[in-house]
Amino acid sequence: MKYMLMIYTEEKAWDALPPAEQERTIGEHLAFAEDLRRSGRYLAGEALQPVATATSVRIQRGKVVATDGPFAETKEQLGGFYLVEARDLNEAIQLAGRIPTPCGDCIEVRPVVDFGPAA
Repeated sequence: MKYMLMIYTEEKAWDALPPAEQERTIGEHLAFAEDLRRSGRYLAGEALQPVATATSVRIQRGKVVATDGPFAETKEQLGGFYLVEARDLNEAIQLAGRIPTPCGDCIEVRPVVDFGPAA
């Protein structure tokens, strides 16, 4: 089953880390992703640009309306994700527990809907 492991972090806390710690954490993420690849569990993963670069899109009265910024103002922002293959929720949680989180980040684990081969 596919699971999305979404990394929520405080951008200000990340920015406050010393550059050496940021570089170490990025290296840990690269190593984690490589381990997932070797095990056959890695499907995708990316870091996201800062929330200030976000654009929210809504359809209002049949028109596309784009506004600067994220959907909601929150303390933590979605900073990146891993899409993994895991046999069950317990394995997905174990994988999420290995994600480097120097700022006390929250990892949200959600199963991906399988619409079957027709999708």
